[in-house]
Amino acid sequence: MTARRAYPSDISDARWALIGPTLTAWQQARLDRRPTGEPARTDVRDVLNAIFYVNRTGIPWKYLPHDFPPHTTVYYYYAAWRDEGIFAQLNVDLTALARVKAGRDPQPTAAVIDTQSVKTSSNPPTSTQGTDAAKKIVGRKRSVVTDTLGLLLVVIVVAASVTENRAGIQALDQLKAAYPTVVKTWVDAGFKNQFVEHAATLGIDAEIVPRNTETRGFHVVKRRWVVERSLGWLMLHRRLARDYETRPSSSEAMIHIAMIDNVSRRITDETTPTWRGTY
Repeated sequence: MTARRAYPSDISDARWALIGPTLTAWQQARLDRRPTGEPARTDVRDVLNAIFYVNRTGIPWKYLPHDFPPHTTVYYYYAAWRDEGIFAQLNVDLTALARVKAGRDPQPTAAVIDTQSVKTSSNPPTSTQGTDAAKKIVGRKRSVVTDTLGLLLVVIVVAASVTENRAGIQALDQLKAAYPTVVKTWVDAGFKNQFVEHAATLGIDAEIVPRNTETRGFHVVKRRWVVERSLGWLMLHRRLARDYETRPSSSEAMIHIAMIDNVSRRITDETTPTWRGTY
């Protein structure tokens, strides 16, 4: 890795030991296909640090500090890892490790699902946006599925106009394909009978957990608080405070990156710094 002053978002040696083998193997496979046999000119750890920096601070790619690799190089790696599912696979692998560390089976049997509508910037095309009439938000909707520890299992990004039922059904299909062991899920009252019936066809018992209407203001809701906390973890990454991505797949990748950052810290017992006290 190039010698420079570290940023708070840089990955530690312990976390790189978890993530590095996957990225270096990917890079080596690319090099092996080169007819020239030239060695790598880019350190993938530097690239990952740059991606974490963008994800954490929310800056545009062109605003990357000059002590990182060129922003065009960083984006090239980011786009390749996004399109080839590297970020999603890293999240799967790290989630299994974190579950084992917590004394759980690597494969979850229960999940919690929630949606989050966020405003978009001027980047996304209008065809990928919509209006969430209930929350009066013009933008995109994130359908997030976590295990009972709050670790990300599946994320789908759609237009905010897509109903929770439709978004949830898409998320359920991906969940069952990736984690066939899941047989139980908890959701809020926005999910209707269509969702529950579809879950039953997949062998999943979907339980709707409504808010307590007699309690005013914030209160902890059974099981659902887990995914709400996970959404809070995501908001520590400023790139996710608004959806800046042109493609929904990039929005999903940015969420995977944030959770890779979070869960790798969880495995190595490192704390996730907040923005308080950093000025």
